[in-house]
Amino acid sequence: MRVLFYNVKKYEEVYIDLANKENYHIKKTSEKLNEKTAIMAKGFDAVSIFTNDNANETVINLLASMNVNFITTRAAGFDNIDIKHAHQKNITIANAPDYSPETIAEHTIMLVLSLLKKLKPTLHKVELNDFTINNIIGETLKGKTAGVIGTGKIGSKVIKLLNAFGTKILAYDIKPDFELESKYDIKYVGLETLLNNSDIVTIHTPLDESTHHLINDHLISSMRYNSILINTSRGGVIDTVSLLKHLKTKHLGACGLDVYEFEKDIFFNDYTGKDLKDKMLNELIALENVIITPHQAFATHEAIEKIISTTFYNLRNWQMKKEITNEIGKNTISIPINNEEQKQKAN
Repeated sequence: MRVLFYNVKKYEEVYIDLANKENYHIKKTSEKLNEKTAIMAKGFDAVSIFTNDNANETVINLLASMNVNFITTRAAGFDNIDIKHAHQKNITIANAPDYSPETIAEHTIMLVLSLLKKLKPTLHKVELNDFTINNIIGETLKGKTAGVIGTGKIGSKVIKLLNAFGTKILAYDIKPDFELESKYDIKYVGLETLLNNSDIVTIHTPLDESTHHLINDHLISSMRYNSILINTSRGGVIDTVSLLKHLKTKHLGACGLDVYEFEKDIFFNDYTGKDLKDKMLNELIALENVIITPHQAFATHEAIEKIISTTFYNLRNWQMKKEITNEIGKNTISIPINNEEQKQKAN
C-alpha cells in the first residue's frame, strides 16, 4: 500500500517510521493538503492529513479522480474534511479520537491556573527585574464554580481534575453522563444556567454545524462578570469578534485559548519577526488577561506516539477490509473550514 503523509512536522517523523511495521510505501511531505497540493497524491492509495489541512469538496474530487480511497486524519477533530462529499465519492474517513484525553485536560487546568495566578503579567515583571507583587495578586481555584461544556472523553477528565481541586462543577452536554454526575457530584444544567453561574467556563465540544459560534455575543454577555473562559476544543466554537469585545469591556475577566477561529494559516508556522496581519489575534495576544498557546494541548510525546499508532491501525484495517472502529460515519455532520472571506470580514 502506498500512503502519502501530508503536513508532517519534524517531531512526527520518527514516530511514523517506527510505526510502519508493515513496511508500507510511505512518503512524507511538509506540504499541507489543499487544492494546489492534492495532485501530489497521484499514485497513492491513501493519505494521512493533519488538523489544518483542507479536504474540501474540490480537494475530495481531485483525490477521488486519482483513486485515493482513504483519508486518515492525525487528529480527533475532522471539521476540515467535507465528510458528506467524501462518502459520495466512496472515500473512507477515519480519525484518531482517543489518543490522550488526559493531555488536553492537563493543558486546560494549566491555562486555568495560569490565569488565576496572573502568570503572564508576573513573568513579564520578572523579565524586567521587577519583583514587586502589588498588581499580581492571584485567586484560589478551590471553592470556585467551574462550568464544563462537553463531558465526553476530554471533558470528563477535566471534571476529574477540577474535582480534585475542590471546585463546584456544573456541566452541559446534549447527552448527560449520569455515572459521571454521580461519581464527581456534578450537576447538569442548561447552557445559559451554566454560564450565569460559573466562575470558570471550559469548552470541550467538537466543531460542527450545531456548535459553530456556540459561544456568541448573547451567551458571553450572560456569563458572570470577571469570569474566565477556556477553549481547548476548536476555535470556531467561539465567536471571536464577540470574545474580543467582552474582553475589552472587561465583562469577561480572562481567557485561555489553545485554539483560534482563524488559526489555519498561522498556527504550526513560524512568524518570528513578521507581521501576523491578523488584527484580532494581535489584539488578543497583547491583552494581559489572555493566554494563547498554539494548538499544543495535544502535544506530548505520549500523545503523538498514540496518534501515529492509531493512524497505522486505521490504515491496516482499511487495507485488510476489516472494521475500522475510528471510521467517520456517513451521517456525520461537518462544516467547511473558515475561509478567507470570513476571516477578512471578522477583521
